[in-house]
Amino acid sequence: MVNITITESAQQYLAELLRKQEDEVLGVRMFVNAPGTPGAETCIAYCRDGDATIEDEQVQYPAFTAFFEKRSVPFLDEATVDYAADKFGGQLTIKAPNSKMPRVGADSPLEDRVNYILYNEINPSLAAHGGEVSLTEITEDHYAILQFGGGCQGCGMVDATLKQGVEKTLLEQLPELTGVRDVTDHSIRDNAYFK
Repeated sequence: MVNITITESAQQYLAELLRKQEDEVLGVRMFVNAPGTPGAETCIAYCRDGDATIEDEQVQYPAFTAFFEKRSVPFLDEATVDYAADKFGGQLTIKAPNSKMPRVGADSPLEDRVNYILYNEINPSLAAHGGEVSLTEITEDHYAILQFGGGCQGCGMVDATLKQGVEKTLLEQLPELTGVRDVTDHSIRDNAYFK
């Protein structure tokens, strides 16, 4: 069960926004992009037909329905959505203290488990060279598609880093992965650690 507070002022504000929509809107949908990572971003969007899934948790408020993405629910725990009016109109704020916390277990989606390892084990090592790696997608055949940045982009040692470091670590901890693929444009060498 989702544990999120949407204050009365935020409910009124969201209900007013929904009333102003010309097309049919089912309600609002709340989710976290890149949950459990330093880049986590908590979002609220209009929920139109086709946006919600049967796995979403639905909560009926007096003036609208809120849909919470199932995958994001653990990261939305104890979140607060508030609205404060001011002389410029007002501001909707979302405080989700657990959105960046790695709440990942064996039953978490593979994408979340890969991100957990990248951000908590691999990136701290790459940061010594000003580098980083992020997950762009998991393919149907269970390859992790990765993008390198910073000092790793264009680095002469990136193949060794990919195979001996990143892939080895991921496959040891996540045997359901088939392998990793790098989609980085390494012709850009401006910040490369080894040129």
